[in-house]
Amino acid sequence: MAKLVPENHPALHTIAEEVTPEEFADGTVAKIVKDLRAAIKTYDVDGYAAVAIAAPQIGVSKRIFITQDESKDREDRLPSLVAINPRFTKTSKKMQEMGEGCLSIPDTYGIVARHKNVTMEATDEDGNLYTRGAGGLFSTILQHEYDHLDGILFPQRALEVWTKGNEPEGYEN
Repeated sequence: MAKLVPENHPALHTIAEEVTPEEFADGTVAKIVKDLRAAIKTYDVDGYAAVAIAAPQIGVSKRIFITQDESKDREDRLPSLVAINPRFTKTSKKMQEMGEGCLSIPDTYGIVARHKNVTMEATDEDGNLYTRGAGGLFSTILQHEYDHLDGILFPQRALEVWTKGNEPEGYEN
């Protein structure tokens, strides 16, 4: 089964390759998506479940990520999707600052300013092109995962970064 790779793994620091039509046809895409779905289920730290994961996080340098809200108690569950070769076609000028963490950098958190709203075009696991808008938290998640495809980890964008146990005064998860 696919596992999260350590923070120093090269796939986390390089621009991932586009998925080709051949990789849809030969089962490569299906295997990567299956591995991402399995890997995301294994994450549970301090009661927090994962909500998204990108292929570079399991050591696969391909432009694929999924969102799959694994939390058991969230009332407003986030949408599930597979994004292959995604690109943003619109981003709002308005920004929002939100707390972020990452499966690939355990115990590290930060505040990141990202576009409040985005529109993304991507291909699903069946090879169908789709367009999806997102705002608020879901917009932040899509941008965070997209950054993984470009070899960017959230502390590179963060306004402030801290480790667990060293939270800024007044910060609540």
